[in-house]
Amino acid sequence: MEEARDFLLRLTPKLSLSPDPSSEFSVSLGITPETHTPDQVLNMAEEIAIRKGKYITICIDEFQQVGEWTDSRSIQARMRAAWQHHQHASYCLFGSKQHMMSAIFLNRSMPFYQFGDLIWLQKIPVSDWLPYIISHFKHGNRCISNDLATRICEEVECYPSYVQHLASIIYNMTAEGNTVTEDMIAPAISQLISTNEMLYMQQVEPLSAYQMNLLRAIVSGIHIGFNEKKVRKSFDLGSPSNFVRLRDALIHADLIYSEMKQLYITDPVFSLWFRRRFS
Repeated sequence: MEEARDFLLRLTPKLSLSPDPSSEFSVSLGITPETHTPDQVLNMAEEIAIRKGKYITICIDEFQQVGEWTDSRSIQARMRAAWQHHQHASYCLFGSKQHMMSAIFLNRSMPFYQFGDLIWLQKIPVSDWLPYIISHFKHGNRCISNDLATRICEEVECYPSYVQHLASIIYNMTAEGNTVTEDMIAPAISQLISTNEMLYMQQVEPLSAYQMNLLRAIVSGIHIGFNEKKVRKSFDLGSPSNFVRLRDALIHADLIYSEMKQLYITDPVFSLWFRRRFS
């Protein structure tokens, strides 16, 4: 309480109200240049840890957004200059966009190069999903078999948000006291795709014909050998030199990713939608 009081007294409270009477209001505590210098903010966790005789871990999600800030390089340099000397505060920096995180931590010219240990998180395995899904259905007085719970995971390639979303759709399709059946899976997937269709349309709208063709090739099951004459002709990918530009543009747009020199669609439900609409 003493730490909170010391910290909060220097902050500027902000109240946000919406003209919509049904909307909630929010209260936030703003850090401004008048209350804290940048160095004070960056060193705050270390100072609190030392003062309390504790070790603190600061977790920052979607850290790749730092790379999109104006004057990002100097901001990153300032962060590293402060954090690399901390002995009582550690930093766990998460990011969902691999190519952007790589640009921050694997580029020799960037301040965060070799800042700490890099851990590439693997997908949550089906074996871990099954008890989670089955227990939630059971809690709602519904039943789902191991096989169909496995199908939910496999249809969206164990992508966490989609596993939960698809499971939720099927849960709501199942009346209380009933059991999930095989014929629920297909319409549930269609509903999941439909829910995200506007987002997917926005993602492909700015793409060139060649970029769309490369997506078609990957969705069709081709992951390597894009410069082979047969593949280029079948999908109209243009010249071999053109492929590099296509690949890099789609990786930058986070529509595909590269793994062991093979290309894959980043979003599994986008892949299902694209196959239905453009293949």
